[in-house]
Amino acid sequence: MLRALLTLALSALLIVRAVPAGAQEQGLGGSFITPFPENDVYQVQLVGDWLAEGLLGGLVQAFSGQGVSIAPKRYDLPGLMRSNSTTELGALEQAFTSDPSHIAIVMVGAQDRYSLNRRRSAENIDEWRNEYAARIDRVMRALRKGNRAVYWIGLPNMRRWQDNERAQRMNDVIRERAYLNGVRYIDAYASFIDENGGYSDWGPDITGKSRRLRDRDGVHFSEAGYLKLAHFVERELKRDIAQARTERSIPLAGDSAEQSRVNPEKVRLRAEEAARERAAKNAKGGSGSAALANAGNGDGSARDQRLETGKVDIRIPGPEGTEQVVTVDIVRPAIPASIVALVTRKQSNDKAASMGDVLVDQIPGGLTVMSSITPARNSDPTRRRMSPTQSAYFRVLEKGERLPPKPGRADDFTWPRVQPTASAQAGEPPAMVPGDGSTGSNR
Repeated sequence: MLRALLTLALSALLIVRAVPAGAQEQGLGGSFITPFPENDVYQVQLVGDWLAEGLLGGLVQAFSGQGVSIAPKRYDLPGLMRSNSTTELGALEQAFTSDPSHIAIVMVGAQDRYSLNRRRSAENIDEWRNEYAARIDRVMRALRKGNRAVYWIGLPNMRRWQDNERAQRMNDVIRERAYLNGVRYIDAYASFIDENGGYSDWGPDITGKSRRLRDRDGVHFSEAGYLKLAHFVERELKRDIAQARTERSIPLAGDSAEQSRVNPEKVRLRAEEAARERAAKNAKGGSGSAALANAGNGDGSARDQRLETGKVDIRIPGPEGTEQVVTVDIVRPAIPASIVALVTRKQSNDKAASMGDVLVDQIPGGLTVMSSITPARNSDPTRRRMSPTQSAYFRVLEKGERLPPKPGRADDFTWPRVQPTASAQAGEPPAMVPGDGSTGSNR
């Protein structure tokens, strides 16, 4: 029994250790890309074969003048299953140890499909899969060093059914290893199939017009096809970059030097506020500006609130299933100290509060909206405010009580019937008129 428990515990430990830390990093919050790039410009390096070479031109056009710098030359990686791949992977690891890029985009594998030609049996396929996964892991870990964000683009669909089947096998391995290593996987296969799920040289480009998207070899893309492929990559990168830039304003996201660099306006406002507080403290007990600054409730807690502006990014659905980031200006107007003192003073239970009830709601983009509902003033000053437990809502829907109907109304089933009179309409209690039969039973 003891041996069985030890075996079970050891198996569970091996399973936990088999999942790399990169797989656990996704989904735990925080941005995928660093919020603080050097010089506020994201450096992007492309890695791969001839498919990556064609993608490079499309990415340069897509990110023109948007705070993203695409390296003009890709890092050449012809394949992962070549005879000299071990040497090439070692050179890649050495090169990216000192590479300054913040983002790496990988597209490789068009030539690796030939490594599946002579592997017919299931045993050979499994051997190839393990070797291919190990080499992908090596590339992903090398690129992930230095907190670099990695995007790996899968292989597209291909014209020949043999090549298409191999591409799907390779995509299955890439997708799995991307998840386990904390890498973004971009599906190029599903992005270029036709309405029947098959291969087609033609299709809609990024403007919606029907264009030739694939090369005549059935593997590579045309110029319009590379632009469309770059569009899908651009969509993923822009979403993550927008998230990273949103987190730049979080106080704990960076130290004071980084915050002053990315948000100088907030730093200036805080400095002005600190200067006003020091001036008010020095002038305490005097008259003039200190008295005006502390006007309101007399204890110095109410101060003038200056005009403040801020920005928040809200994601909204765009055309063709894309997402657009809209920047909304949040403006808080200046509030005099007398108004602050009025709405923050202690409230009495004998009358309705000036601020009323506060409702809090969350809208996309992490913005919190607070609204106050002020109750109507009671015209009768002698009438006290009804307790919430005595309201009709609480008595009927919470306690399940049945409210007594008004005399003479359709839902009044008392007997003998009450006959409405002129005095009842004037507010006096109506007279009880007995009906037929003094026992009060229904006929």
